Amino acid sequence: MLPVVALVGRPNVGKSTLFNVLTGTRDALVADLPGLTRDRKFGYGRRGGRYIVVDTGGLVASPEGIEALMAAQTERAVAEADRVVFVLDAQSGVTSADRYVADRLRRSGKPVILAANKSEGRDPDLAAAEFHAFGFGEPVTIAAAHQLGIDELMERVLAGLAQPAEAAVDDGDAAGDEPDLAAREGIRVAVVGRPNVGKSTLINRLLGEERLIAYDQPGTTRDTVHVPFERDGRKFVLIDTAGVRRKSRVEDTIEKYSIVKALQAIDEAHVVIGVLDGHETIAEQDASLLGLVAERGRALILAINKWDDIPPDQRDHIRNQLVLKLPFLDFAPQHFISALHGSGVGKLLVAVKRAYHAAMREMPTPELTRVLEAALQAHQPPLVRGRRIKLRYAHQGGRNPPVIVIHGNQVEHVPDAFRRYLVNTFREAFRLHGTPVRIEFRSDPNPFAGRRNELTQRQVKKRRRLMRHAKR
Repeated sequence: MLPVVALVGRPNVGKSTLFNVLTGTRDALVADLPGLTRDRKFGYGRRGGRYIVVDTGGLVASPEGIEALMAAQTERAVAEADRVVFVLDAQSGVTSADRYVADRLRRSGKPVILAANKSEGRDPDLAAAEFHAFGFGEPVTIAAAHQLGIDELMERVLAGLAQPAEAAVDDGDAAGDEPDLAAREGIRVAVVGRPNVGKSTLINRLLGEERLIAYDQPGTTRDTVHVPFERDGRKFVLIDTAGVRRKSRVEDTIEKYSIVKALQAIDEAHVVIGVLDGHETIAEQDASLLGLVAERGRALILAINKWDDIPPDQRDHIRNQLVLKLPFLDFAPQHFISALHGSGVGKLLVAVKRAYHAAMREMPTPELTRVLEAALQAHQPPLVRGRRIKLRYAHQGGRNPPVIVIHGNQVEHVPDAFRRYLVNTFREAFRLHGTPVRIEFRSDPNPFAGRRNELTQRQVKKRRRLMRHAKR
């Protein structure tokens, strides 16, 4: 079992910067803006040992609204931690907000190590002098942005904690193909959609706990949050993302970075749950975002949220809108749910597993070729300049998404309608529901192209006789 280290402090003291340094990643958003981090963010620490590090939101006195939810998340992180790193700003010195955080940590009874951040260019003794008053022992002066003092800090933090054997640590770095990696880490499921459609509420409902901050305010989630959990013996990693708005409406720099992180989460995922608000019409931004998911080749499930509050006479209209405005997502199963009350949510994970297995399915070459031959017998490809397009055999060219490579002649002239016919045929034959299917046509090169056929002596004499005969 890996030890857990929580990073706690008031807003804008450098907790997320320290998190990135300890994990060796850029997972946490970093900006000179108080209150940027809201949800708990977990990562595997690599500096000074092996451990789990937890980034938290800043604690403030008399929290209200979303700040109260952030404080509850921080208290949960402290309660689960083996060690707490109290991050302070050495340039600002002790503030009333620091005293409030110190009082909360003192009540928790957890071992606390002081980290005086932003101490670059200053005398270490002077930078840490006034923090002795908190009574948590000798402060460690660090500069997270410049990676100074980090090793000394982690030596203090991990002192007395048992370190697991190197072979027993599984932080996702082990080599292996994608199915083996998914078996160790879990199926990565990214939840995407426009702001305020209920993505965080949906993840909380799937987990059965208030793991993420869900607030009736657009833009509550700013960073991507990976939440591993297990259901019925199967591991999953749910990825909460920031809401993606139309590009013309995005002006805030933080929101731009949040959208970039959301798009990166799509690339990392095995399966994407696209959440739509049943109370709103399907907008161009919905089609654009979900079209990007299909373009990236990710398995997709549509979750139409807030379905319980929609009158029955309007539900058929919404179903028709899905068909009219999202015709390119005919492969994606549709689930009508209420994340707040839980109706229909239980079937989502079943659909996720089905879509994942479809995206990762192995298709033997003989079976693919047999399906291709049966499809050609039912419908032949069209003629091109009087010559029939010939498709000879097929084999698998990739997974997630499934790629089927078909070899033949004049494949550059295969119409889009016939390509769609083949996609639907392979989808039904191999049960590839929930994932896009890509078909690549390849024309084998002519081995005799550019080579001149040398005539034998007998062929030369015959040619001369024919030429003389033609002249007569």
